[in-house]
Amino acid sequence: MSIVTLSLAKAHMNIDGTADDELITLYIGAAETWLSNYIGRPLTDLNPLPDDLKLAVLKLVAFYYEQRESVAFGIIMQLAPYGVTSVADAYRENWFGEAVSDGV
Repeated sequence: MSIVTLSLAKAHMNIDGTADDELITLYIGAAETWLSNYIGRPLTDLNPLPDDLKLAVLKLVAFYYEQRESVAFGIIMQLAPYGVTSVADAYRENWFGEAVSDGV
């Protein structure tokens, strides 16, 4: 079950109509998976989900929707907007290269 509804994502992006509902639903799932992997734990474990993480999902969905066909040369490409990573960093369990304790 998604933590962000289709209707909320569409409201965030000011989208009327249903032509892109399947695509937006795909982006919601992808955004939630990306954010969960980034912070190192399922979003469903954070009950209730903090509003800033829900907003990060909405921003990532909008980013995927708006950038789905973009091609850029000679600039730095982003995996996610800065507003998403800056929020997610506060919830991140481990950083790359950091030793992970196994409880021993």
